Amino acid sequence: MPICSVFIATSLDGFIARPDGSLDWLDDANTTVPAGTELGYEPFMRTIDVLVIGRNTYDKVLTFGAWPYGSKRVVVLTRRPITIDPALADRVSASAEDPAALWARLGAEGAQRVYVDGGVTIQRFLAAGLIDNLTITVIPVVLGAGIPLFGPTGRDVALTLFDVTHYPFGFVQLRYRVTRPDR
Repeated sequence: MPICSVFIATSLDGFIARPDGSLDWLDDANTTVPAGTELGYEPFMRTIDVLVIGRNTYDKVLTFGAWPYGSKRVVVLTRRPITIDPALADRVSASAEDPAALWARLGAEGAQRVYVDGGVTIQRFLAAGLIDNLTITVIPVVLGAGIPLFGPTGRDVALTLFDVTHYPFGFVQLRYRVTRPDR
């Protein structure tokens, strides 16, 4: 079955976006990153077979201009009607499946590594016990309000820290494995 990973940035107080979904704070922070600095995203993406993103994330990504995921397969989790841009139809699909059903289907289709992105989608996969590891880059800004990375899980989720990287421009990247007796 596929390994599910999260790779995301948060504010110091745990938000992934402002209340209105704005990422201006992250854009501002990225201006402090020296050109050529590798934060691990590109090597991570080379290991991914499929991205599973939420509808809000999909809608936000469409505002970026160029499609950021190249030819990677993307599944948008949504229960609302969605129109997939015809230019993306060969690699983007929509699904209303619950996380466990989607995970099982992707595994049956041969997916080995799944990148899960979007606040609610990450929360749903975490609550279902499907996330295997998380890479969280903490940006040195306190937003005070916004869209949180984590929400109710219905249970404790134990994590094992296996790597920390501190960058001279203030970012701290934390890498965790989800601790489960079955893995």
